[in-house]
Amino acid sequence: MAIKICRLISEAEVRKRVKELAQKISTDYTGREPLLVGILKGAWVFMADLVRYLTIPVKCDFLAVSSYGASTQTSGIIKITTDLQSSIANQDVLLIEDILDSGLTLKYIIDTLKRRNPRTIKTCVLLDKPERHQIEIKIDYLGFTVPNKFVVGYGIDYNEQYRHLPYIAYLSEKEIND
Repeated sequence: MAIKICRLISEAEVRKRVKELAQKISTDYTGREPLLVGILKGAWVFMADLVRYLTIPVKCDFLAVSSYGASTQTSGIIKITTDLQSSIANQDVLLIEDILDSGLTLKYIIDTLKRRNPRTIKTCVLLDKPERHQIEIKIDYLGFTVPNKFVVGYGIDYNEQYRHLPYIAYLSEKEIND
């Protein structure tokens, strides 16, 4: 059976919102050079586009964490699989995340990075699924709120597929579980 991709947010809508986020971040960080920390693998496409639209100098680094594996549900066990290459001490850190689901992964990352003494830590999240939150997380810059569906595209995958889509789509539960 071929999987049917159901579009949720168009490429044009994504591009427009990323530009708006970049303008707000550029304004808020005027006179500073924040360190953007992309959470791999899902956030790299979002972060690349965001950086291109920023009008301020930035530094970039990446952090890879694992909590899903090949499943559609978080395992609840979070581990850093690739750590930052640079020190964040006394830096303005802006975490770039693809999606806020349960909130557990982002909370783990924030708590871990706070122990490294950054000047500030803020969050920039492309997609938020409020229905799935298990804990409250403050999102400083939010792209879109989405329904409780398994989303793909624009860097977000299902079993390493669909990252290449230039828009946000969802897969139905039946298609995922087949």
